[in-house]
Amino acid sequence: MDLQESISNQTGVSLTLAKHVFSTEVKGDTNMVFSPLSIHVVLGLIAAGSNGPTRDQLLSFLKSKSTDELNSLSSQIVEVVFADGSPSGGPRLSVANSVWVEQTFPLKHSFKQIVDNVYKATSSSVDFQKKAVEVASQSESMG
Repeated sequence: MDLQESISNQTGVSLTLAKHVFSTEVKGDTNMVFSPLSIHVVLGLIAAGSNGPTRDQLLSFLKSKSTDELNSLSSQIVEVVFADGSPSGGPRLSVANSVWVEQTFPLKHSFKQIVDNVYKATSSSVDFQKKAVEVASQSESMG
């Protein structure tokens, strides 16, 4: 699939998602902001780390034939989005882009390479168990 077709597919997915979110979540005189691109990147990253029916469902939803296709599109998008245009008078854009993983479940090397090289994200091992206990303890002492 060429780049134009991938962009067209992702635009269609974004519009479908936006229509659904705004028709079901926005009521009356309210404002809502969300980023279809961020959602696409997250789903693409999840697809890259998935297999079997989960990966197939994500690929179907994202209208992609393979994770390689998604990774290629995401890599090109990341290069453009993270390009700092400020020296030439263009915008400077910062994006929070990271993967946090429970330290007892290390990332597979191949997935870590995709996170680092395709999505330009940082990955961190975190002790979610200890943090959950600390948060619960703080909540109890405040109550």
